[in-house]
Amino acid sequence: MTSEKFIELVEQYERFVFTICYQLVRDYQEAQNLAQDTFVSAFGHIDRVSEENLKAWLARIATNKAKDFLKSAYRRKVSVSEDMSELDIVRSEQSPERLYIDDEGAGAIRQTILELKEPYHKVSVLFFLEEKSVDEIAQELGRPKKTVQTQLYRARSKLQKILMEEMKT
Repeated sequence: MTSEKFIELVEQYERFVFTICYQLVRDYQEAQNLAQDTFVSAFGHIDRVSEENLKAWLARIATNKAKDFLKSAYRRKVSVSEDMSELDIVRSEQSPERLYIDDEGAGAIRQTILELKEPYHKVSVLFFLEEKSVDEIAQELGRPKKTVQTQLYRARSKLQKILMEEMKT
């Protein structure tokens, strides 16, 4: 692919890729960095992807970059917290009450996922809890990839609706 074509590709999909990254990391600067990393990674392998799969391929790269960032950020946070003394824990801005509330929120989300009815239950558990890719889920469940994508989209909408209702009460 020529550099002019690649520049056109970046201009066409930059907002799309940035949106994916931002939705996952919720940090504007990091999302910009991850979007840039996505295109850098894509550049070396762009000739291996067909035009009709390009958008989905870029979305997967962006998702993986964001997930990798979140995992590494979690590891950094965990390693720092393991090194803290008891006094540092008392001084930290995360109070025990706040940690409990955060943990409860994660538990509520997990419980809501587990309570989803089929056909959304299995795909949600595999995607959100076991962190499997759409391709892996499609293969494991013997469903077409598009079906899995649609079910995940609808499951995400249901989860958001349920969790928003729970927050109101």
